[in-house]
Amino acid sequence: MYKCAIIGVSGGRAAGLAEAYAHVQKGRLAAVSTRTEENLHAFGERFGVAARYSDYRQMLAREKPDLVHVNTPPDVRLEVFAAAEAAGVPAVLVEKPVAIQGEDWRAIRDFADGAKVKIAVNHQLHFHPRRQRLQDVVHDGKIGAVQFIEASCGMNLAYQGTHTLQAINGFYPEGEPMRVLGQVAGANGLSDTPHKHFAPDQSMASIEYADGLRAHFVSGPFARRVLPNDERINVHKRIAVYGTRGYVNWTMWSWEIGIDGQIERGEHAYPDEDILGQAAMTDALLDWIGDDSALHPLNLQLALRDFNILLGVYTSALEHRPVELPYAPGDDLVGKLRAALSQRR
Repeated sequence: MYKCAIIGVSGGRAAGLAEAYAHVQKGRLAAVSTRTEENLHAFGERFGVAARYSDYRQMLAREKPDLVHVNTPPDVRLEVFAAAEAAGVPAVLVEKPVAIQGEDWRAIRDFADGAKVKIAVNHQLHFHPRRQRLQDVVHDGKIGAVQFIEASCGMNLAYQGTHTLQAINGFYPEGEPMRVLGQVAGANGLSDTPHKHFAPDQSMASIEYADGLRAHFVSGPFARRVLPNDERINVHKRIAVYGTRGYVNWTMWSWEIGIDGQIERGEHAYPDEDILGQAAMTDALLDWIGDDSALHPLNLQLALRDFNILLGVYTSALEHRPVELPYAPGDDLVGKLRAALSQRR
């Protein structure tokens, strides 16, 4: 039974991390850390965690956890990764997005090149039971050769867009992205906030893969609404994969499979799927601790590749051209987007 800890329990996402331990098979939540004492003790009492720290470095040194959940704003990702590496923590499961822009993306990439700590990014949708079954349908060739992928989400690229990019990779893991053409709109999401989730309000892009396949995604208010009468912006994640024999379609609330003219469809409850997905994702990282060959499908290298596509979208929109991948990003893309989009108001 592995020993697990959470850094950052003041935000709402931390509760979902803790609740999943009712279903995690190989680990237990043993310690938590956050800077605000009131939030720290309220969270510890709620989830029965006695080991509580306002200094996460002290927690790492004293508790020696096997896995650490990093639930912090993205501007301190690298700092926590380095502290975990120095403390000998075997594994880290970090919230998305993994970075903000080109500067920290490069720094995290360079850190990962020589680090021993195993890092995965918390895209728990990949492990939702329904998503797993639909991914298996595609991977087993039941819809034939994949021809086209279309995905969308209701929030911007920083909040949900990396989920969308990971979904494309999850259904089409053999794809090698080669080029992206993107467009963006709206500067509200580029305003500075404590969350540091910077992104244009809306984004649209087409990704070309080495084998010629195209994937299209939309992020923000222009995206298709999964629940037409629901005004919440966070309930509209979806992906559809089309093959030579049929298709699969997943949304946060429903699913559909069409093969050779035969159609199956149904519904599921996103919260129920989400807690099981979080638990399965955590167990998969615990497996990776004990077995180097059990590479986590949400490992940092894949997350950095997806974020590189996102940086390519931003540059494509700014420079009005397709961007070759992998892309060497310039500095201050967020500032350049903010300046360009603010002028269009």
